[in-house]
Amino acid sequence: MCSFLIYYLVPLLVSVTISFSLEHIYQRTEILMYTIVSVTVVSDSKEKADLAIEKAFDEIRRIEKLINFYSPTSEVSLINKYAGIKPVKVSKETLEIIKKAIYVSDITNGAFDATIGPLVKLWDFHRRVIPDKKKIYKAKKYVGYKNIVIDEKNSTVYLKKKGMYIDLGGIAKGYTADKIVEILKKSGIKSGIVAVGGDIKAFGRKPDGSPWIVGVRHPRSENRSDVIATLYLEDKAISTAGDYERYFIIDSKRYHHILDPATGYPATESISVTVISDNGYLADGLSTGFFVLGPEKSLTLARKYKVEVIIVDKKLNLYHTDNIPGLKIFKEKLQSHKN
Repeated sequence: MCSFLIYYLVPLLVSVTISFSLEHIYQRTEILMYTIVSVTVVSDSKEKADLAIEKAFDEIRRIEKLINFYSPTSEVSLINKYAGIKPVKVSKETLEIIKKAIYVSDITNGAFDATIGPLVKLWDFHRRVIPDKKKIYKAKKYVGYKNIVIDEKNSTVYLKKKGMYIDLGGIAKGYTADKIVEILKKSGIKSGIVAVGGDIKAFGRKPDGSPWIVGVRHPRSENRSDVIATLYLEDKAISTAGDYERYFIIDSKRYHHILDPATGYPATESISVTVISDNGYLADGLSTGFFVLGPEKSLTLARKYKVEVIIVDKKLNLYHTDNIPGLKIFKEKLQSHKN
């Protein structure tokens, strides 16, 4: 589903020091969780900043080991291995993120579903192969988040059907961003921005007192730095799901990696969905769920659950909620790509 949604947002960050301020911006970038992870902090001490950033990356590595879908030793892989056989004891973090995944699944009525794994395994976007219809039909029988059984007392997770797979890729990066911000704050950092691939969470402001600014990538421009909107991000998280990162085109039809759990095929109503929320995990999961649901249902749910959203539908029409700080929309850029 949303396993490797990486570069949906273009952070418009300027790594410079500000004159007449004791505070500076410090940044470090690494490749983790199969994506680019960047941690930026504001501090009056390089030593303090470096220590906080090191703690942040240590936490990312720890979380990755727990929930990596492709690592045979991760807790998620053990849950999948023993699906239909027995419950698996897991850490509090794995239990927590799965509970959050179920919550997002409930909100979206299964449009986001962490048990999408059997379908994800069928689609190979590198080899540009469309799975056989019969295989998709069979795999759908093993997709269903309501078959996840959590025992909080014993800290176990159990999948009812053998052949089920949990894949937390559609929520893991946002969840990790939440955790990293917590680490930074505990380390005495009062302002910063964390980008785990396309999932970004900011807190506080830049040294000059201005808010962080992010841009939403143009879903049809060949220039990866081209944006259709910019906005302020202060004590909020933002995530975008788009059909332009992992895809192939056959007979003029685009097949991308954001799968509809109900059909087993790529969702078709939207091409880009951006969600702004207090929590990274919610922005991450809802961006995927809303992508599957389409603009009308998504806007209704966004208002109900008090999150903000920017949606570009399949006809390149743009929709957004009304309370996005500093929002600037560049509709003419989308118009130029319409047929």
